[in-house]
Amino acid sequence: MRCVWCDSEYTFTGGEKISFEQIFSSLEEFGCPLVEVTGGEPLAQKNVFPFITELCDREYEVLIETGGFVSTEQVDPRAKIILDVKCPASGEAERNHWPNLELLRPDMDEVKFVVADLADWEFAKGIIEKYDLADRCKEILISPVHGIDMRPIADAVSRSGLKVRPKPAASQIYLGRGCERCLTF
Repeated sequence: MRCVWCDSEYTFTGGEKISFEQIFSSLEEFGCPLVEVTGGEPLAQKNVFPFITELCDREYEVLIETGGFVSTEQVDPRAKIILDVKCPASGEAERNHWPNLELLRPDMDEVKFVVADLADWEFAKGIIEKYDLADRCKEILISPVHGIDMRPIADAVSRSGLKVRPKPAASQIYLGRGCERCLTF
């Protein structure tokens, strides 16, 4: 899965394999109790499920930001899910794994829609209503594609009356496009 505006193309090639223990050693050096497992589709990695469980066992607060096309059913229930529902302009909407929306927990999980235009917003609004996401998850995030005029989308979101929150892509704000040196596991 590769959205047409992917903000993490640097993760597609290169890298090196490291052990769980090397990762945990790095985490201990950081001294941060929060870990987010992300990057395209982290659930497509064969060892991610035992890794998530080990993170939880070591009492980290764990966030899983998933691209939404792999089932979240095997994710350790102590981890929080941030489920990215792909909108049509992404070029990947047909790959959404819709049963994931029924696994969401209202006290923990979030849903994110990356929207490029008003058609994407209408798609998102339809999914929010169809799956009753306002009651099914803790937060609904609307993230505009980087570089677009988001005023028409912001106006439509405001008029909708839906309980949603705008969320710009942090990697594009803090790191900028083309980040070549980011810590990823």
